Amino acid sequence: MSDGLNKKALVETLAEEFDLSKKASGEIVDFVFEKIIEVLKTGYPVDVAGFGKFFVKERAARMGINPRTKEKRMFDATKVPAFKASKALKESVK
Repeated sequence: MSDGLNKKALVETLAEEFDLSKKASGEIVDFVFEKIIEVLKTGYPVDVAGFGKFFVKERAARMGINPRTKEKRMFDATKVPAFKASKALKESVK
């Protein structure tokens, strides 16, 4: 996979590896992503041993500048998804 991995390729790889239909493997991939999103919406982390932790990070309100007009603008506080790789994942990609 020299070009990386996207959802379509992940579905195809899962189907081939476990002798599943593409529809079934697509439903599995969708299920996993939906569950991660569902848990993150509650504010709790998703910890996948040996891979990493998905969590919700809070960004404080801040002052920003529109680079085109140089006008100052206040950005509201917001929540964003974040990911922290496990030590095992970090070691495997060195």
